[in-house]
Amino acid sequence: MKYSKATNYALHTMLFLAAATPNKFVGVQQLAERQEVSSTYLSKILTKLAKAGMIESVSGANGGYRLKRDWEEVSFLDVIHAIEGTASLFDCDLNHGPECLIQKVMVSAEEKMEDCLREQKIADLAKKVALDL
Repeated sequence: MKYSKATNYALHTMLFLAAATPNKFVGVQQLAERQEVSSTYLSKILTKLAKAGMIESVSGANGGYRLKRDWEEVSFLDVIHAIEGTASLFDCDLNHGPECLIQKVMVSAEEKMEDCLREQKIADLAKKVALDL
C-alpha cells in the first residue's frame, strides 16, 4: 500500500511538532528545512492539517504552526485522512455489486489497517522520539 509524499511529510511534521515543541509556534521554513522539502509545498500540507483542526497557524514575525488542544488524541489515521481523504483504497470496477468476493476481502483488509492506524497516536510516538531530540 502506498500513500503520497504529502502524507509522509504531514506525519513527520506532526511528529516533530509533538516531540519538540507542542506549545511553541514553529515557522514553515524551519519545518521545511528539517524535511528537505520546499516551504511552498509544505505550506499546502500544513493548510490541510489546519483545516482538519490538528494545528493552528499565526502569521507574523513570531508566527508559525503549532499543535492544537487535544493533539494527544490525533492518530495516524486522522493525519492520513486530512491529506488523502477518506475514500476507499480499492473499488472493484467490475459490475458485481456488494457481493463481490474480491471487494469483501479488500475492504476487510482496509478496515483492519485503519483500526491499527487509528490506535497509533502521534503523541505515543512523540514520547519515544523526544528522548532522541
